[in-house]
Amino acid sequence: MKKLQWAAGIILAFSVIAALLITSFEIAMYADFGVYQREYEKYNVLSDLDMTMDDVMHVTEEMMAYLRGDRDELSVITTVEGKKQDFFNEQDRFHMGEVRNLFIGGLNIRLGACISAVICLLFLLLTKAQLRRIIPRSYFAALGVTAVLFVLIGLAALIDFNAVFVQFHHIFFDNDLWLFDPAEDYMIRMLPEGLFADMVARIGVLFAGGLFILMLLSLLPGIIEKKKRDKN
Repeated sequence: MKKLQWAAGIILAFSVIAALLITSFEIAMYADFGVYQREYEKYNVLSDLDMTMDDVMHVTEEMMAYLRGDRDELSVITTVEGKKQDFFNEQDRFHMGEVRNLFIGGLNIRLGACISAVICLLFLLLTKAQLRRIIPRSYFAALGVTAVLFVLIGLAALIDFNAVFVQFHHIFFDNDLWLFDPAEDYMIRMLPEGLFADMVARIGVLFAGGLFILMLLSLLPGIIEKKKRDKN
């Protein structure tokens, strides 16, 4: 039984960390749309597109709604380079359709991770496991693995973000339709590589902060039990 309890603790820890990672993505991308406006100003996107900020933000909001599954089609009629036209072309729609599948898949993984975490926690409670030992130790084990991967990817991104960015696309996409020509594609002008690098950094900060909070929470069972012993 003890081995099963430790296994449940490890699964619980990794499930919570996986849910936190996906939530960090969602918060970074959706919690504050003002971040996109700041990024567009930083990278001088308006000049590259010859658009107003209101129009660019409208396109952004519709695109992000599409990625989340809140609208069925990626088509936004707006004024670009002085002409009223669809901001997105067919290649944009195909690639963003794949990105949408990834994002929605991630949300489904988060749901599965949350269910897994609840089942594992219930198992530990029903089997009267020593939560003050299992939870923190399991979390620190999972945290160690996560931290190593996190640091390695972070260092690689700091050294050569473009190489990491390209490798990411090779892993998750089985075609080269993620390669865009700025002369033909408005979307890539709106979303320069620097914006993605900044967003990854934003996700990293949120994820690291969440991991620290989880570390404190994992210690709570031991702290509560210690206080009970002290009172007695």
